[in-house]
Amino acid sequence: MKEGHFNVSRRVAITTLGCKTNQFESASMSESLVAAGYEAVPFSEAADIYIINTCTVTAKSDAESRRLIRRAARQNPASRVIVTGCYAQLASKELAEMPNVSLVMGNSEKRGVVALLETLDGTAKVQVADIAMDRSSESLHLESFAEHTRAFLQVQNGCNSFCSYCIVPYARGRSRSVPFDEVLAGARKSASAGFGEVVLTGIHLGVYGLDLAPKRSLLELIQAIDADGSVKRLRIGSVEPNEVSDEFISFIVSSKTVCPHLHLPLQSGSDPVLAAMGRGYGSDLIASLAQKLTAAMPDVSIGFDVIAGFPGESEEDHAATMMLIESLPVAYLHVFPYSSRPGTKAAAMKGHLHSSVIKRRAEELRRLGEKKRQAFAEGFIGRELGVLIQGDGHSGIARNYLTVKLEDGVGVVGEEVAVKVSGVNSDGSCNGGILP
Repeated sequence: MKEGHFNVSRRVAITTLGCKTNQFESASMSESLVAAGYEAVPFSEAADIYIINTCTVTAKSDAESRRLIRRAARQNPASRVIVTGCYAQLASKELAEMPNVSLVMGNSEKRGVVALLETLDGTAKVQVADIAMDRSSESLHLESFAEHTRAFLQVQNGCNSFCSYCIVPYARGRSRSVPFDEVLAGARKSASAGFGEVVLTGIHLGVYGLDLAPKRSLLELIQAIDADGSVKRLRIGSVEPNEVSDEFISFIVSSKTVCPHLHLPLQSGSDPVLAAMGRGYGSDLIASLAQKLTAAMPDVSIGFDVIAGFPGESEEDHAATMMLIESLPVAYLHVFPYSSRPGTKAAAMKGHLHSSVIKRRAEELRRLGEKKRQAFAEGFIGRELGVLIQGDGHSGIARNYLTVKLEDGVGVVGEEVAVKVSGVNSDGSCNGGILP
């Protein structure tokens, strides 16, 4: 290292809040740091450098980020605390003023994390570029993944939609796609490294390729990965409901590689609320899509994101959301209590609800989600599922996203085995035995 620069100690711990994109980026940063000679340790252990990769989707995630910063400083008061991610992108000055924070770096700066750490004392405390000006999506390097069995492949970043409640476009910038050939190379590399499944991730995955020259599409990408033959199981991350075409569905049906699982950001089942959110579709489209998916793939797992308590949401609007979800073949819900984000259109809207109302509606949606999860899982009792063994070998994940716990022994981690489902647990996971 150059004289006068911080004599960097080598134990580094990273913790991550938020989406799969953040998880991928944390794994990539960790891999780059290890390659540069750092020792990666769990966040719960004493480290010389702590990196908190933050999320800012809700006020709760902001608070959790601040808690983790304070925790890192307590674990080793002499440590350097680095803050990055979406909260850092939008509130760099606020975070830089926190005691013990050594560096705040934006989302674009993650790919230069090694250089920034090597020159901490010679670097400004805030390293956050204007992400709105970023027009390229460099693929972050990633040879391995902590999950060991499933590789997350970031193929797209940013969002152009600016839904009224969402801060993400401000934190992630414009939509940018990783070049087509780089994604294919990444998928092949993941397969050759022994990952049993590749998961495509992005902030707005459905618009993948529209900014490339020549233009490409998400469908073309999954068709190319499927045709390549190296990936055994391909899972698609969250896709907007109005971006799932009949051709898209037909290809998933015909593919032996693409998993029968789609996560859709529904957000509301009320047309007035969807319009106020700026979602660009109505409840009829959601109902039609869910019915098309299950008609084409009876075993498909459909997940919904839902926001509870959006400004102006009436009891009738909430009831419409509950009724729509109740009527559809939904496998699970991710429920988010509405959180006002400064700078978004929704933050300036009238009709913000009391926190007790938001909490109650979120809890009602969660209970409905648990009921739907249980019913979906029970439909597979006596059925055979292809299960990718994970963790300690005692459980795995089915192609349709069900968690399956093995009753009789341990499977080989990373292998897909045939399991006959014998029962369902209270958390919606299944039990089953490996078939000979």
